[in-house]
Amino acid sequence: MRIPAVQSRTVLITGCSSGIGGATALLLRDAGWRVFPTARKPEDLEALRTQGFDPIALDVAEAASVERAAGELLGRTNGVLGALVNNAGFCQAGAVEDVSRDALRAQFETNLFGLHQLTRALLPTFRRQGFGRIVNVGSVLGRVVAPMLGSYCASKFALEALTDALRIELWNSGTWVALVEPGAILSRFRKNAAEALDRTIDRSRSGYGDVYAREIERRRRQTKKADWFTRPPEDVARKIRHALEAPRPKRRYGVTLAAPLTELVARFVPQAWTDPLLARRVPERQPRAENAT
Repeated sequence: MRIPAVQSRTVLITGCSSGIGGATALLLRDAGWRVFPTARKPEDLEALRTQGFDPIALDVAEAASVERAAGELLGRTNGVLGALVNNAGFCQAGAVEDVSRDALRAQFETNLFGLHQLTRALLPTFRRQGFGRIVNVGSVLGRVVAPMLGSYCASKFALEALTDALRIELWNSGTWVALVEPGAILSRFRKNAAEALDRTIDRSRSGYGDVYAREIERRRRQTKKADWFTRPPEDVARKIRHALEAPRPKRRYGVTLAAPLTELVARFVPQAWTDPLLARRVPERQPRAENAT
């Protein structure tokens, strides 16, 4: 299906403090786009300014911040926008039984609800002008579940459904919606996940407390390099650029070797086979949790 070209090469990208968002902002700017990157923290906004960007403050977990950022963006662009890249997100690790309602809500506020609100705020612009591209950054874990990451997987599974529904609803509008599904990417993602785990899980009341402590420390110290499995964020940025510029963009873009493997598993491998294999990755649970008060 041929999609109308973006007539205004202006793009809002969420979550640009580092990693995929930062790499995408640089790549698109070099390709001639007028890029509006966003970040939550003042120091990250200042870092973007030193790179020559004019960023917009945005915390997708806060409804007022989303509304304010959308208004500021459209004010700067005179009500015209070529594309939206929904990249902001984080990982809430931990066994399902250890993740509180508040922690699960926070996971969805950032990974889904804020994305939904921001997209809704900008859809009238796309519909009015008759062109536009929306790229949602999901994960290979939106296709298959990993134990001890159930909250994150749930948010990315939900994003898959929301993205598919929106693409179909916008079928004749001139706006295309694509989903990018990265695997392991070099970024602060793992360290940020460790910080979230440390902040939200009460290890003293969990049978996995010692496991969490070791994992938090390991993630904080971990340094990774690109290899055949873990790829740099620029690999994702190139897929996002294709989704924004190609006359026939794809519905889904897998990134890293994990993407096609995940697709094969999701489509063809019975859960009767995968469940016992994945269960082997669940760490041994200590009995102290039963005695916690």
